[in-house]
Amino acid sequence: MILEIKEQLLVAKSLDELERLRVKIFGKSGIIAEQTKELKHLDASEKAERGKIINQTKRELEEIYNKQLSVLNKKAMAQKLKSESIDRTIPGREIPSGTLHPITSMINEIRSAFSRLGFNIVEGPEIESVFRNFDALNVPPSHPSRNLSDTFYFHDNRLLRTHTTTVQIRCLEREKPPIVAISAGKVYRPDYDATHTPMFHQMDGIFLVKGATFANLKAILNEFIVSLFPDAKTRFRPHFFPFTEPSAELDMSCPSCSGMGCNVCKKSGWIEILGCGMISPEVLKHFGYTLSDIRGFAFGMGIERLVMIKYGIKDIRLLYENDLRLLKQFY
Repeated sequence: MILEIKEQLLVAKSLDELERLRVKIFGKSGIIAEQTKELKHLDASEKAERGKIINQTKRELEEIYNKQLSVLNKKAMAQKLKSESIDRTIPGREIPSGTLHPITSMINEIRSAFSRLGFNIVEGPEIESVFRNFDALNVPPSHPSRNLSDTFYFHDNRLLRTHTTTVQIRCLEREKPPIVAISAGKVYRPDYDATHTPMFHQMDGIFLVKGATFANLKAILNEFIVSLFPDAKTRFRPHFFPFTEPSAELDMSCPSCSGMGCNVCKKSGWIEILGCGMISPEVLKHFGYTLSDIRGFAFGMGIERLVMIKYGIKDIRLLYENDLRLLKQFY
């Protein structure tokens, strides 16, 4: 019987099987315990001899059990390590991370492009005076942009700026020429549709340097457009703005059809990008300048419009809905 038990211990294939054998042999009702209970029926001489045999057998079985337990523990650990091992050839898990919003990225691109052309980056408040937003820019009292339907007014002759051109006025108030600067930021108008939102972003630039010409304006803006759209062609069309004279709008060849004509450019092959012109003498005289003293030019554009053109976004509202399906495309 002892030989059979030893054989069972040696051939145990799992820790569970070995545990069942341990209980069977060494448990309270196990073989060793039963043999020990039988000693009370023996006389003293036999009891001593039988007890010695039982203890010797127990030690032998414990030794076999402990060796087999060590072997099975090592096997179990090896199997666990194998199942939990890391395959270093498997690609790592991608950790989700944020990135810049496409509008922020475009603002950074614009600032970088004009910084390379020698422009300073300036900023101004979003709540402005009526003077800086309209009067100083030669916008007459009857102009439609002054209406309550086009401007958010406060009660104290202040408003939410409708363009970043107000920063140009602040530059003229606090600085002397030469003034070469751009500003980008939020502006506000009561519009909401596929191409307009009540809050959007604009960029304005001023170049007030003695001897500045319209040719300088064209060269700088052409350089800027090419930095954003390397294959673009540009053209200037006469236009009217109250604060520039002469004025123009800059168009670029449609990137969707390479100027051939499509639905995006309404079959014209061209897309309007920005307005520009030589600073009006009516604006300069607010600050004590005449055209004989100084000449300069200004320009402005909608940043969302550039984002929509560059990335083919058809509805401006998508830029403000925080839809990850859109934003993940810019990661």
